This record gives sequence, C-alpha cells and structure tokens, in this order.
Amino acid sequence: MIRLILTASFVVLFLIFTIPVMLVEYWIGKSNPDLKSKSSLAIVNWAFRCVRFLAGTKVDYIGLENVPSDTPVLYIGNHRSYFDVVLTYPKVLRPTGYIAKKEIERVPLLNTWMRNLHCLFLDRKDIKAGMQTILQAIDLIKNGKSVCIFPEGTRSKEEGVLLPFNEGSFKIAVKTGCPIVPMTIVNSAGIFENQFPFIKKAHVIIEYGKPVYAKDLPKEQQKHLGAYFQGLIQETHQKNIQNL
Repeated sequence: MIRLILTASFVVLFLIFTIPVMLVEYWIGKSNPDLKSKSSLAIVNWAFRCVRFLAGTKVDYIGLENVPSDTPVLYIGNHRSYFDVVLTYPKVLRPTGYIAKKEIERVPLLNTWMRNLHCLFLDRKDIKAGMQTILQAIDLIKNGKSVCIFPEGTRSKEEGVLLPFNEGSFKIAVKTGCPIVPMTIVNSAGIFENQFPFIKKAHVIIEYGKPVYAKDLPKEQQKHLGAYFQGLIQETHQKNIQNL
C-alpha cells in the first residue's frame, strides 16, 4: 500500500506543482518549439524515473544500441501495463509522440504534458478519426519526431499472450520509410495490474530489437507487417521471460 500512496502522491503533486512550468513551456514554444520539445522531454523523463524508483521497479534494458540515433523511428511494442510508458519513455533518444487512447485526453494537466511531448490520441471506435491520427503520426516522423504505438490496441490480460497487431499502425513506417524498432516488454504488469490496486516491487525486462525497414522485407511479409512483428516480439518475450 505504501508504494501506491507514494507513487500516486508524487504524480498528483508533480501535475499540480508544474502548472507554472507548463506556462513557461507554452511561452518557450511560441518562439522556439524545438527547445520546448527538449525541455519537456527532460522534465517528464525525470518524473518517470522518480515514479520507477518509488514503485521499486528494477528494469533490465537490452539492445538500446539498436535504436538509431540519427533518424526518427517507429517504436512497436506489446502492451501489458500503464507502466509501459513510464518505463520506456526515459530511454527515447529524441522527442517521441506516444499514441494513447482518446479517453486519456480528458485527464486535466496530464493531457497538457502529453501534448507537449507530441503524444496523439486515438479514437478506437471511429475509423475516420483513427486514420487522421495515423496521418498526424506520419507528419511527426517527417518533422524529425519519433512515434511509439502499441498495436494491440489495448492491454493484454495475460503475460506472454499478445493480441493481434493492428496492421494500420504500420502505415506510419510504410509511408515515411522510417525504421521500425520492435520493443518487447516482459512483466510490466507485475508492478501494478497483477495485484490491482497495489504496487509492488517487480523485475521488468525491455528489449529493443534491431531496426527493420518495411521495404527491405519480402513482399509477403510487407503485406502482413502486424503478424510479422507480433511473431518477432512473441519470440523475444518467450526468451526473456525465462530470465526473470
């Protein structure tokens, strides 16, 4: 219980006490959008590291050297926990827009920080609106920002069981030619979801695979990128879960 109280209190206090910082970031963005992106990234990454510490989470990051530093990328990952974003965001190499469900856009203060970080909000019930979000993500890549999406569309309920990857998610890479970095997350649900509503110490493994260019894959795999990357992440998950 103490970890839940500490973590929740920190998040609430961070959102409240950074209201003046949000105003400063707003004015910085008026004259220097790139500086705003970098400063917002640094602030939020500090907050996420604090949350990880308060939750008592140990994370083994594998393959960070595989992530290109000279170009924006599309991160593709499996999704088991609210902590997936908390644990992966501090390792991004450049401002990165995560694609989140539309409902989160209604959370005050949090939505402001998310917009500062170029996050996009996906309406899973509206196909037309969903396509518009994908087009916005394509624009982010073209403007030098990376994008992260969890193509299962929602959190999987069972460790190691991946939901089908949405093929539409990969249009971001196909249309921009950017590299796709598979991101395999193991045991993040052990922090919170497995014993909801409590937070407990957990060991998480996150592995970044080698970048893949869709155009370099065989034609048949290009037609089924979702299935290809689901298989890739599933295989990596099975390998790493043995190391917990």
